Amino acid sequence: MFENFETLQKISKDNVDVALKSFGAASKGIQAIASEVVDYQKKSFEDGTAAIEKFFGVRTLDKAFEVQTEFYKSAYEGFVSKATKIGELYADIAKETYKPIEGAVAKATAAVKQ
Repeated sequence: MFENFETLQKISKDNVDVALKSFGAASKGIQAIASEVVDYQKKSFEDGTAAIEKFFGVRTLDKAFEVQTEFYKSAYEGFVSKATKIGELYADIAKETYKPIEGAVAKATAAVKQ
């Protein structure tokens, strides 16, 4: 009976360790995403401010359209670039979060087969 209890305790401890590793990986990934979002917001604000300053300095309608088009193009490219990077970070979170669980499942499967 005590052997079963000790086995149950070990399994419980292993499961807690796996959960902590998984949560740690998720936390680290979420921090990386938050950092990327803050960087993007800061750059977006700075670029928008610079475009407004540049826009107020123009003297012709053609130049105004040029400044506006340039700003929209760079804003779109920046958005697509950051969105791609953040998507990759989400994929990395999923992979890193699943790794400890995958190891535990493989270990449990091997134990059941014996």
